[in-house]
Amino acid sequence: MSFKILGHNYIGGQRSGEGSDQLHSVDAATGALFDTPFLTATEKEVAAAVHAAEKAYPAYRATTSEQRAAFLEAIADEIDALGDDFLAAVSRETALPATPRLSGERARTSGQMRLFAKVLRRGDFYGARIDTALPERKPLPRPDVRQYKIGVGPVAVFGASNFPLAFSVAGGDTAAALAAGCPVVFKAHTGHLVTSELVADAIERAVKKTGMPAGTFNMIYGDRVGAQLVKSAGIQAVGFTGSLRGGRALCDMAAARPQPIPVFAEMSSINPIILMPEALKVRGEAIAKDLAGSVTVGVGQLCTSPGLLMGVKSPELSAFIEQLSAAFGGTNPATMLNSGGLSHYNSGVARLTQLPGVKVISTGGSSYTQAVPHLFKADASLLFSKEAPLEEEVFGPSTVIVELESREQLLDFAANMHGQLTATLQAEIGDLQGNEDLIAILEQKAGRLLLNGYPTGVEVCDAMVHGGPYPATSDARGTSVGTLAIERFLRPVCYQNYPDQMLPAPLKNANPLGLMRLVDGEQTRAVIG
Repeated sequence: MSFKILGHNYIGGQRSGEGSDQLHSVDAATGALFDTPFLTATEKEVAAAVHAAEKAYPAYRATTSEQRAAFLEAIADEIDALGDDFLAAVSRETALPATPRLSGERARTSGQMRLFAKVLRRGDFYGARIDTALPERKPLPRPDVRQYKIGVGPVAVFGASNFPLAFSVAGGDTAAALAAGCPVVFKAHTGHLVTSELVADAIERAVKKTGMPAGTFNMIYGDRVGAQLVKSAGIQAVGFTGSLRGGRALCDMAAARPQPIPVFAEMSSINPIILMPEALKVRGEAIAKDLAGSVTVGVGQLCTSPGLLMGVKSPELSAFIEQLSAAFGGTNPATMLNSGGLSHYNSGVARLTQLPGVKVISTGGSSYTQAVPHLFKADASLLFSKEAPLEEEVFGPSTVIVELESREQLLDFAANMHGQLTATLQAEIGDLQGNEDLIAILEQKAGRLLLNGYPTGVEVCDAMVHGGPYPATSDARGTSVGTLAIERFLRPVCYQNYPDQMLPAPLKNANPLGLMRLVDGEQTRAVIG
């Protein structure tokens, strides 16, 4: 298989002279190859996938919100129907346990689709605004002006390695784009090709059951196809979850197009946790245990994994470091998603180990084939180094703790640190009093502020923000988790002096969809006239 256009299946087979384009999925635990080969899509095939999405766009955009909601629910049903054999295949490709991790991720994936179906039926995503005509206004009359939002057009989505279901083929980016009325061209991640094929088949079944246009969802394979996809004139936006290097490259490509397009890339975050003395005094041992669990859950392969722990020097912090060291000593090595991930993790650990002012204070055993949890302690001066060595993400089960000299030093670092997905305070009420300035700084630096929690749990809901200032993401105005994610793939269109019968349903006088609309400056569901 080289690529897949729903409604039209292209089977790659063995193309003459292109044997080197074969891709094989790999057993994450043993390194053994899966039997079924996949082929990198050719330039002609990538172009065909984009063309199919372009062709589908007018018909798909014209579907009603109810039709798209039914489509998303059909996808959810098909995903839920993927059984134990499916979970076993995903587990083999990723080394993630079938239960509870992958079964839970499957539920999250279908749940995202159903959540966006609710958004479609609710209708607030339209953002309907109406300013009715004021023909008698002086000195100039006001025309009838009405606005709502439509899908931007075909969207390219790149699958993430660490969430083979929830951030992949039918993941949050795909769900948000499809809900917005945008066909999706999906680039399968090479780390889970079989998984991608099985989920794409589920989407194909939903397309056929609900009568969506062929080309509403397309999938291509290959390491080298991403650049052509982003540069294709038919693509109008990009969703990406991955490395800073990869995301920045896509942003630069998209900006250099004759018609630049937005790239919504989630890239790099160390998710600092600030430890306050009263919290450590009251709950230090429990925090240490929970933090070790947060750092090592999923073998640390989560974009919200806490990579930096900080507190002002105190007896409570000294005791906590001993407790945290003991907690890390009770952890164990574990298999990562793939050998490349293990290699990158070991390189990151080696970089920190060799950095002057950093020392290893605890590990979770030893292994040559699995990721070993590491707890580092670093000098506070490194937080203020021009190279920012402690802000370079190490993707795996490790973290760094720093003892700061004063509250002023903490504020100084917080004001100058890189953008983050999350920032967490472990604090009691007494710790928070007088730290309003610190919280105000964190608001400028992170997309999600946590109090007495751990960032590795991301709730899929209306209020969630999974984004943040660069380099956490390429655009801090969006989120890749939660229903606000749909906004990334919408744009406003204004109608001036259009007759009612020519207006889209969300803007008609009779309000046939029963929407809450902004009419002449007031929120109302009332009809006009």
